[in-house]
Amino acid sequence: MAAPPPFLGRPLESPPNDGISGLRFSNTSDLLLCSSWDGSVRLYDPPRSLTKGSFSQQAPVLDAAFQEDSSIFLAGLDGIVKRYDYFARAETVIGQHAAGARCVEWLPERGLVASGSWDKTLRCWDPRIPQGRNCAVVMQLPGKVFSMAQSSTRLVVATSSLHILVYDIRKLEAGLPEQERESSLRFQTRCVRCYPDGTGFAVSSVEGRVAMEYFDQSEAGQTRKYAFKCHRSSEAGTDTVHPVNSIAFHPVHGTFATGGGDGTVNVWDGANKKRLCQIQGYPTSVSAMAFSREGKYLAVASSYTWEQGEKEHPAEAIYVRHMSDAEVKPKPRI
Repeated sequence: MAAPPPFLGRPLESPPNDGISGLRFSNTSDLLLCSSWDGSVRLYDPPRSLTKGSFSQQAPVLDAAFQEDSSIFLAGLDGIVKRYDYFARAETVIGQHAAGARCVEWLPERGLVASGSWDKTLRCWDPRIPQGRNCAVVMQLPGKVFSMAQSSTRLVVATSSLHILVYDIRKLEAGLPEQERESSLRFQTRCVRCYPDGTGFAVSSVEGRVAMEYFDQSEAGQTRKYAFKCHRSSEAGTDTVHPVNSIAFHPVHGTFATGGGDGTVNVWDGANKKRLCQIQGYPTSVSAMAFSREGKYLAVASSYTWEQGEKEHPAEAIYVRHMSDAEVKPKPRI
């Protein structure tokens, strides 16, 4: 098999054998976490081209998050939320939903694990307390959880029927959202991610659009929001609209990347409403992305997301690409 073009990034060895559901870099190192429908959660050290560890279970893993470099939380299709320690090789069940657990976030300031599920609930767990007594709060939601993200003080939950709920992390026990709004986009939500400065969030849809939203609900704050089209192609006079499966913000510059069903990554300067660069040619859909803690690396999951139904497709792959300043740093206004 021919080597992939170098501009896509360096492919990691030992990728998952089924759909890649998520990628995350550690906040304290360059370790990369990958969750997959094959039931595995793999830990990579991309700068050293090493696979540091792998945990497997029977149920597909829909999301995973770091607690520390050696320990993670994972959310499974079986509804179970677990903690796994790679060094001790020990797993602990934290809690369970009545349907698939789609998203998981570790909230270090609160010492809580938040999980969002297709059972239309958001639950917060205290992993220090034995299972059965460790559920701090259960919040009923208007739909199934499709995506979830956190900033320093807020947890944003995107559900079916275009609902978006914003929770104050400091007041989760109250069980009520700080804000509840409808997505600016008209079609199903694929991904939500918070701005690094904590002022708002970006949300993407299956219909090739991204909306830039702000937490400030004043008239002045809401006039800043906007939406734009992306990940669209035209061939032989036929226009194709691709889902925007993933959004990843650069932790230093605040620019962001979008990954779509067209196998393309675009990097955007949201403040100036300009595209900074485009990386085309991934073998199939871009299902997940993540920037490293300093923004030096961008991890890209090339993994078919079934937007065209059952068909033959390339094998799963993870590419890690070194990003130059020209590709991620906002251009000065002229």
